Amino acid sequence: MALSFVQRSGNRSSKTFKPKKNIPEGSHQYELLKHAEATLGSGNLRMAVMLPEGEDLNEWVAVNTVDFFNQINMLYGTITDFCTEESCPVMSAGPKYEYHWADGTNIKKPIKCSAPKYIDYLMTWVQDQLDDETLFPSKIGVPFKRNFMSVAKTILKRLFRVYAHIYHQHFDSVMQLQEEAHLNTSFKHFIFFVQEFNLIDRKELVPLQELIEKLTTKDR
Repeated sequence: MALSFVQRSGNRSSKTFKPKKNIPEGSHQYELLKHAEATLGSGNLRMAVMLPEGEDLNEWVAVNTVDFFNQINMLYGTITDFCTEESCPVMSAGPKYEYHWADGTNIKKPIKCSAPKYIDYLMTWVQDQLDDETLFPSKIGVPFKRNFMSVAKTILKRLFRVYAHIYHQHFDSVMQLQEEAHLNTSFKHFIFFVQEFNLIDRKELVPLQELIEKLTTKDR
């Protein structure tokens, strides 16, 4: 199992499950990230997820995918003490939904494993995709591969499962830590983003359907 990493900013120390993925300062993607953060600050999430005028869709999806990885990384990092082999022997999202891990490369046949093991596999796999310069180019002018959008969709589909597990199995712990507003805002942003660009099949979202309706209805 990977250890949690502690990242320090000023006096605050925040635990992340994997090292944070940084977008290089001065790059166009960094400017896009700053734009996203500024529009998020306005409080209108529907507007914040829209493709900025004149920007490339692949680049916008790439920047936001990195950002969601970092957010989920931090959110899961806060509850790793509660998500153990004993408490979560299977990776589930409530009693009806169980996830088995396969990445098509190292593990071709889906395996049943504990939630912490599954999430470790998942976050390591996502990290490997984000670090692949041919898939997520950070330099200006380097084109995205043809299969970029399908890889991004798989990443987001898998990141959703971490949200689903946290909500179903660890929401009490999230409330104890007073992180529920942070979790809800992050998830709402994630859902608005994937809805805006049709990035996750509806059937994949079923484990949190009620919550999605509750969080998104008043913003229609």
